[in-house]
Amino acid sequence: MRSQGIAGEDFALCRWELPEKKNIVNTVEVFSPAKINLFLAVTGRRPDGFHELLSVAAPLQWGDSLEATAAGGSFTLECNDPAVPTDETNLVLKAARAFRAATAWRSGARFVLQKSIPLGAGLGGGSSNAVAALRALNRLAGEPLDEAALAALAAEIGSDCALFLAAGPVVMRGRGERLAALPPSAADRLRGRRVLVFKPGFPIATGWAYGRLAATGAYLPAAAAEAWLTAWLSGAAPAEALLANGMESVAFTKFPALPVLLDRLRIRCGLAPRLSGSGSACFALLPEAGAPPMGAMAEIRDCWGPDAFVRETRLL
Repeated sequence: MRSQGIAGEDFALCRWELPEKKNIVNTVEVFSPAKINLFLAVTGRRPDGFHELLSVAAPLQWGDSLEATAAGGSFTLECNDPAVPTDETNLVLKAARAFRAATAWRSGARFVLQKSIPLGAGLGGGSSNAVAALRALNRLAGEPLDEAALAALAAEIGSDCALFLAAGPVVMRGRGERLAALPPSAADRLRGRRVLVFKPGFPIATGWAYGRLAATGAYLPAAAAEAWLTAWLSGAAPAEALLANGMESVAFTKFPALPVLLDRLRIRCGLAPRLSGSGSACFALLPEAGAPPMGAMAEIRDCWGPDAFVRETRLL
């Protein structure tokens, strides 16, 4: 399905819904994917305090699951991860309030979130959960909002929320709310790629990372960022040639465990690992053929300890 996107740009949309549970007509379960930023350039700070960016982001085949059951007139949230706040600060409940304000639906819902995406990782877990909540409530309410209305509402909730309405990799501009589809030939170089996602035991707060970037002024000029992206989109280079992240300079300065491991993966495993978003999660695209990346996993465990998060998945 295609819809007119925010700011007049077309982008592909799809429904991330899992099948409804049988015999329960008032319950919806929605897949809530993680994402990675394959390319991320922060080009400056806006007068409203947000940052201008240019990014290519892709959802993953792995993520969280959100169940919503119509219940009364209030919204509640439960989560299997005790570290996840379940009060009004959670984006699921923020999305629910925004949905109510945008529609005539006045019922409530009980949300149950099964969390797999680690916190403070730069994998978009909170934003993805918010979009899953919008999807679920829209189903429960009889779909009063079309795709364009859902996209506009998602952009109001968070800068990178709208990307989770996309069917695959997208180009993000503005503060992340302006989306454009990749040319088919470019999207084909990304879709279905094997990827290893890994995260150390510590998180990185997004606000801190962007604050440090603003303090250092280490922005990439917008013209240079657009030229880099245009060259990759119009050529035939593999996905690895696209990879870049301007947030790495900030994260690597404070957390040297990140560049130490990434250098080891480059030298010893022949991979091209990168930070995702503001971190602390990183990723590496894997060859299509071959066994599980046991050597890379061993390097991660050796460098970051046995409790480091590691997951192999694919780009959607």
